[in-house]
This record gives sequence, C-alpha cells and structure tokens, in this order.
Amino acid sequence: MRKFRTYGEVEHSTGSELLEQVLDQRDRLARRLAEVGTIVAVASGKGGVGKSAVTANLAVSLAARGHRVGVLDADLNGPSLGRMLGVVDAGLEDRADGVVPAEGPRGVRVISMELLQDREDAPLRWKEPNSDTFLWQSSMEAMALREFLADVAWGKLDYLLVDVPPGTDKIRRLLELVPTLPVALLVSTPAEMSRAVVLRSIRLVREAGVPSVALVANMTEYLCPDCGHRGSLFRGDGVRRLAEESGLPIWAEVPFDPRLGEATDRGVPPAAEQAANPVAEAFARIVARLEEPPGPDHEAPGSPSGSADPETSS
Repeated sequence: MRKFRTYGEVEHSTGSELLEQVLDQRDRLARRLAEVGTIVAVASGKGGVGKSAVTANLAVSLAARGHRVGVLDADLNGPSLGRMLGVVDAGLEDRADGVVPAEGPRGVRVISMELLQDREDAPLRWKEPNSDTFLWQSSMEAMALREFLADVAWGKLDYLLVDVPPGTDKIRRLLELVPTLPVALLVSTPAEMSRAVVLRSIRLVREAGVPSVALVANMTEYLCPDCGHRGSLFRGDGVRRLAEESGLPIWAEVPFDPRLGEATDRGVPPAAEQAANPVAEAFARIVARLEEPPGPDHEAPGSPSGSADPETSS
C-alpha cells in the first residue's frame, strides 16, 4: 500500500514548486494574522438565521467603541456583507503588500466576493476542468478563503469578524486555516430546526478546542416599529433549550425589527447609528463580552461553567 506524504513531510524542492507555493501561503497567512488581535467566527451551520446581519451590526458596534475592525465575507457563492456595509460599489486597490479592503461605516474594513463581481447578477464561476467539478470546487473555495485572509492588506486590527456560510463543513474549513480560532459566536433563531443544526456546530467547534464559544439568539421576538409592541415570532424557545443542552451562554437576544432589515439593505446597519433601541443594546452586550480581558483567573468569555459533554464525562 502506497503511503502518501503530507506537505510537512516533503523535505526537498519540487519541480512544479507546488510545495514551495503552499508553504509560502502558510507563512503569509501567519504573518497577516499576527497583526490581528482577535478573530471571531460568526457561524451557525444553518442558513436563514441572520448571520450576516449579526456580523454587520457587530462590526459597526465594535468600531463605534474605537476598535479597528475587519470583516471577511466567507460566503463565496452567496455574498451579502458588501451590500450590508454599503461598499458593494467600492473599488479595490491592489498594492504590493496586498489588496486594500473597502471601507464601510465607522471605518470597518470589508472584503467580499461581491467586490470582485462586475455585475449584480453575476454568478460565481470557477476556472476549472470541464469534468469532475465536484473534485475541484472545494479546493478552489478553500484557496479563495485563504487568499482573503492572507493576501488582503488588513493592517493592524483589534477584531477580524468572519461571516461563515451555512454548513458545518464551512466551519471546519475556517478551522483548518485558523486552527487557533479564539472565539466562535453561533447564531440561532428560536426555531426547533435551527436548534438541531446549531447543536452539531457546537460539537464541532468544541472538538476543535475553540476556547470561547457563545450563542447569539436572533429574531427572538417581533418588535413593532410603530407602537413598540413585542410579540413572538416562533413557538417555543429553541435557543434556551440549546443553551441548556450545551451549557453555553446566550450573549445577546436580538429582536426582529423591520427597520433593521431596511437599514441593513441600505448599507447602514442600525447599530452604526448608536441610537438607544433594543437592537443596538443587544449588540452592545456582545461587544462588552468580547472586551472582557482574558487572564489566568478569568474564565474565557463564552466558556460553559462546569458543563461537560455527556459523551466525554465519566
């Protein structure tokens, strides 16, 4: 049986220079991420729970506190953060030190596949062989994500938020590129189907050893923009059940306010306005948790208190 060697086991130069290219990419990635204070993955595993809206509003909330913030839209096939942060028509400058990200509200730096498409209705197409597309696409998507991380001139950042697309495999892909990911925020709605999918993502990030994992409950209730009345959007409360099952804290509960969607569509997330409203207050709570200083006597934000995985507890 033939033994395949990993890149790390190959010690000599290769004629194709493939090994050299891979190792150079790893070095560039490490150097770039060394300038980032905290990388935060905003994920779920489930589509339609509002991860991108959460990412956009959290980014401007952090920036409003004086932090240097970057946002990476990892959803290559269905990008939306460029529009949500009002930079969809911004040009990108390619410099010797990398591509300069677009600048959104409050100076948030943004990179998204939207900024590389020449038309609004242009689907993402990969230059690939005409057959066996399924063998190539995953590798090319991983390479594109690596380039967004390593070849973009992010500069010094306090926070880099990564909007992770649906699918636990997409979370795993980010973890392979950023094996020391410090924070994962898992977004869920109160819907039971959302709870079931997010539960799998929780197990994935825990097995990867992410030290700080927390839940963000999105669309917890309907907030009437006219009278301020609050009403339920979903029956039951899958997020609280999720928190009980996993032992994870809920860092914030974000109500559904029609004005949030309208403002985000205009590229001005409501949290950017810093108005006193339930949406802005919810994101302020997440910011406060992210700002908590880690230390030997301080529990990592989002780590469960005394909870144990039922499969690993004795």
